[in-house]
Amino acid sequence: MATSFEQIMGRVRTAILGFTQDQEQYSSLAQSMLSTDTSFTIDTGTDQNVFRGTLEIEDELILINSIDRTTGIVQVMAGLNGRGRDNTVAAAHNSGVLITMAPKFPRQRLKDAINDTILAMYPQLVVFGSTEITKLAPVYEYPLPAAVDDVWYVVGQLVGPTKIWQPLPNWRYNPMADTQATTDFPSGKSIQIFDFVTPGRQMKVVYSTTPTPLVNNSDDYATTTGFPERTVDIVVFGAISRLLPTYEAARLQQHSIEATERSPLVPAGSAAKAAQYYMALYQQRLDAERARMMEEIPNFATFQGS
Repeated sequence: MATSFEQIMGRVRTAILGFTQDQEQYSSLAQSMLSTDTSFTIDTGTDQNVFRGTLEIEDELILINSIDRTTGIVQVMAGLNGRGRDNTVAAAHNSGVLITMAPKFPRQRLKDAINDTILAMYPQLVVFGSTEITKLAPVYEYPLPAAVDDVWYVVGQLVGPTKIWQPLPNWRYNPMADTQATTDFPSGKSIQIFDFVTPGRQMKVVYSTTPTPLVNNSDDYATTTGFPERTVDIVVFGAISRLLPTYEAARLQQHSIEATERSPLVPAGSAAKAAQYYMALYQQRLDAERARMMEEIPNFATFQGS
């Protein structure tokens, strides 16, 4: 079953808001708005949920100066300077989209945590690619694609009807191939293969490369990142562990009386402990998935030359 970027964000958001039992305030746009608008109209039936401060429309954070409770017209603070705050992008929004007032975890922060986790899973988990090279009699070094991060294994096609590709263990990956004096290695990456292969036969290089971050809400996790679908839970655990500690930072802003009243209900350090729990789940699943990866695609060919 395919999992989209939006669905992963939903799983992360449900977990972290469920832990804190926070109930955010919502409204919706009554009319569409442009990326250059400095005012917009919201649903007057839920206008009481909107007040001066920061609100979120889709992925954009906007600073609010005032709201007319009769018309539902909201004025943006500081004009265009109030649009696209905190590294979000001012964008057009359609009528009817959801508005979240003072979001505890803005969507952009969720996206950042998810993509940071995806990138951090490498190199314990790798994305595999492959390229085929035709053996040339006098040539021992061949160019590799720019996407290659490391070579996993090399096999060569045997002559005859056996259809067997034999391991070629004597190779050296060169990530610093000369790109100045020759056009032989345009990517700056090459492989030197010292095993005998009949000229004209194919050699297959299986290599590891970095995962691709998710961008669009509809992006399919497995198709975009290159990781198996079954690793979605690893990303969810990792993103949660990255986000939860921010609740501890928020406690530092509380007055002493409020902190005293709150501590029996939510002891100091509880969010950090929950983050550690999710980090343990993340690491456990990551280790298990790496062991499975090594079984499914063993790295059986390594350089054995001098």
